[in-house]
Amino acid sequence: MTEKERMLHGELYFAYDEELKRDRLRARRLTRLFNGTTEEELEYRTELLKKLFQSAGDHIFIEPPFRCDYGSQIRIGDNFYANYDCIILDVCAVTIGNHVFFGPRVGVYTAAHPIDAEVRNAILEYGRPITIGDSVWVGADVVINPGVTVGNNVVIGSGSVVTKDIPDNVIAAGNPCRVLRPITLEDKEYWEKQRREYEKSA
Repeated sequence: MTEKERMLHGELYFAYDEELKRDRLRARRLTRLFNGTTEEELEYRTELLKKLFQSAGDHIFIEPPFRCDYGSQIRIGDNFYANYDCIILDVCAVTIGNHVFFGPRVGVYTAAHPIDAEVRNAILEYGRPITIGDSVWVGADVVINPGVTVGNNVVIGSGSVVTKDIPDNVIAAGNPCRVLRPITLEDKEYWEKQRREYEKSA
C-alpha cells in the first residue's frame, strides 16, 4: 500500500512521501493562481476551483484567499459560498452538500497527529473524513475537526469548535460545539414573513 493510499484510508502515513509532495505542489500552484485573481476574473476562478477539487457543483464561489492541502479529496455541491480565509486540510475526504455558506476564517481539518510524541516525531500522521450536509450555515471562525459529520439544515454559531457530530435541523455553538436548540416551524414562519416584507419593499 502506498503512503497516499494509507492517507486516504485514514491510516498512519508518512507525509513527506514523493507522490504526496507532488500532489501538494499541484494544489499550491492552483491555489496561488486562484488567490492571485482579480474580481473581474470570476470565470477563471471557477475554472481553477474545478481543476483543484475532486468535484464541484454549479454556482460555487470562494473569496480569496483560500488554502487546502490537496484539493483532490474535496467534493462540493451546488450553490456553495465561502468567505475570506477559508482553509480545508483534505488528507481525507471532505464532502460538502448543496446550499452551504461559510463565514470568514472557517477551518475544515481532516488532518490529525498521534498523541504519542515518539510516533508524532517520526512524521507519521493520519486523517478522518468530514461531511457537511445540505443547507448549512457555518459562522465565522468555526473549526470543524477530523471525523465530524454535520447534518442537514444546521446553523453553527461563530467561533465554535466542532468536535462531535451535529444532527439535522439544529442550531449549535460553543467550544466544544453543542446543540443549543432545534430549528422550528416558528423560525420558518418568522423568516418567511421577513422575506415577504422584503419583497414588498424591493
